[in-house]
Amino acid sequence: MSTPSFSLVNNATGEKTDLPAVGGTLGPVGLDVGKVYGQMDVFTYDPGFSSTCSTKSAITYIDGDAGVLLYRGYPVAQLAEQCSFIEVAYLILNGELPDKNQLEDFDQTIRRHTMINESLKGFFGGFRYDAHPMAMLTGVVGSLSAFYHDTTNNKDPEHRKIFAHRMIAKIPTIAAAAYKRYVGLPFMYPQNHLDYCSNLLHMMFAVPAEPYEVNPIAARALDVLFILHADHEQNASTSTVRMAGSTGTNPYAAIAAGIAALWGPAHGGANEAVLKMLDEIGDVKKVPDFMSKVKDKNSGVRLMGFGHRVYKNFDPRATIIRDECHKVLKALNINDPKLELAMKLEEIALSDDYFKERKLYPNVDFYSGIIYKALGIPVNMFTPMFAIARTVGWAAHWIEMIADPTMRIARPRQVYTGAAERNVPALDKR
Repeated sequence: MSTPSFSLVNNATGEKTDLPAVGGTLGPVGLDVGKVYGQMDVFTYDPGFSSTCSTKSAITYIDGDAGVLLYRGYPVAQLAEQCSFIEVAYLILNGELPDKNQLEDFDQTIRRHTMINESLKGFFGGFRYDAHPMAMLTGVVGSLSAFYHDTTNNKDPEHRKIFAHRMIAKIPTIAAAAYKRYVGLPFMYPQNHLDYCSNLLHMMFAVPAEPYEVNPIAARALDVLFILHADHEQNASTSTVRMAGSTGTNPYAAIAAGIAALWGPAHGGANEAVLKMLDEIGDVKKVPDFMSKVKDKNSGVRLMGFGHRVYKNFDPRATIIRDECHKVLKALNINDPKLELAMKLEEIALSDDYFKERKLYPNVDFYSGIIYKALGIPVNMFTPMFAIARTVGWAAHWIEMIADPTMRIARPRQVYTGAAERNVPALDKR
């Protein structure tokens, strides 16, 4: 197939600039507009970057119209069904699924890096007792750059790999410590004999006074959630990590910037918003009235956890997580009015023509919040759980960017709308 050719034409002067096509393995081609300003003295304008490619990447592919999500070419549904989160982390970082020996080595490496410096524990005491765990996560992850100076040599592939292993291993320990600080309980050290998600649950819910046994159903549910959240192409937080990282900053600082971006309710905080919505509805009997208000454009009522900016037909992750959600609720014999309320919302949204026509299907945020709730994870820890999973993608994107010899510091342009040039008047004439 021949590569398509594109040009930008100034209709007033007839001046033309060729726009080379940048092709990928899958998906539409990109247009290289890098020389448009130099040749035609105009900028391209794309608020929110919804039609702009910021980079080339071999990590994740999304086809929003077809509902496709691939990690390194593998459908996410297959990975969630057949692999552990650690296997998927290896895949995202290295490009291929590990064999048995590679998986064992990688798993052991992650387990051996889970502890954090003892002095870091004191950082948590500096936060107010009611600080949001995401505030603690942002600050403590940023502070890792004060402990690990060997990663400042970003050009060394071995140093980049060490950073990724450390970050993936330590983020559950930091998140669990933030939770313990919030609830006022003693920190729990990681246990190297436990798998990744079991270790996280142990650090969150175990106490020194008595033994704690991790529920394997809960651990597997987390594993699936983490696989589904591990990466999602050039989303807001990943783009933030790349933009910060493009300056050559310490990679831990770049990850902290990503965590801060993830905190927003329009991004990683969406599953928190789902549970808040359920609180506001209050009773399953009020669901029909609530859904009627959602249909009324003048009511100002929004349906949280439904639809997606990228996926126009369905979110492939939601199909997987829906099955997992119902499996968890059944296995744990959960009887929670809030969960009954959520299931009623789901039932109406999947059967009502209004929602079907507008493709307002339940998305991954809707179901993930329900699963976290069923596992006893409090609402303010939902986004930190997302951050734990997405750390894999952030680290992989940072490595890919730093290893690219064509990398340049990110520098978006703007269309200036302020005052034209003017002279400063004397003070007595203002």
